[in-house]
Amino acid sequence: MGILKLENVGYRYKDAPKDSYVFKNINYEFEQGKMYAIKGKSGSGKTTLLSLITGLEKCTEGKVLYDEKDLKKMNLDKYRNTDIGIVFQSYNLLPRLTAIENIILSMDVSKVKIKDKKKRALELMKSVGLLEEHSKRKILKLSGGEQQRIAIARSLSYNPKIIIADEPTGNLDKDTENEILKIFKALATEQNKCIIIVTHSQNVCNKVDHVYELGN
Repeated sequence: MGILKLENVGYRYKDAPKDSYVFKNINYEFEQGKMYAIKGKSGSGKTTLLSLITGLEKCTEGKVLYDEKDLKKMNLDKYRNTDIGIVFQSYNLLPRLTAIENIILSMDVSKVKIKDKKKRALELMKSVGLLEEHSKRKILKLSGGEQQRIAIARSLSYNPKIIIADEPTGNLDKDTENEILKIFKALATEQNKCIIIVTHSQNVCNKVDHVYELGN
């Protein structure tokens, strides 16, 4: 049973002609414990599709279902703050905060009850291969790979079922990309997360369980 489904999803911009769609008749299903890649050429609608999955946009046609519930009928703030975690290519971390402060801030925003947030944040950092000494460093004092690990730890801070990653390895070299992919694989196989990666990288596509290609 899929945790996330797209049923006959179509999208066109409000000011576009009625027959001018970014995409139509998209039927994708995502399960927990698996890794997925969404690939496509520039302009194929990858970013738009992410906006639909995260509830930032509403589909023109069809439905996006999370745990069999239509996103259009859900509290989308709660959905984004508790059910899905998002990892960005540019990390989207706050540079004025330390690594651990970025993670704890995500816990605060989600309003999920966590007894010891610092302890939990350090556990998450360890799970993505970072040491406690990294926790006190400001974001700009970390390498790109370390920043992306913090971004992944932050996305896990409220224990979502789905992790959505938008070109998470686009700014990284191949060795670091492979390290990040190992983290995602462990999250899927060991923690039963559903991992959805939007990517241009064939290396990423080679290492996931299923590839959906837009624009075919």
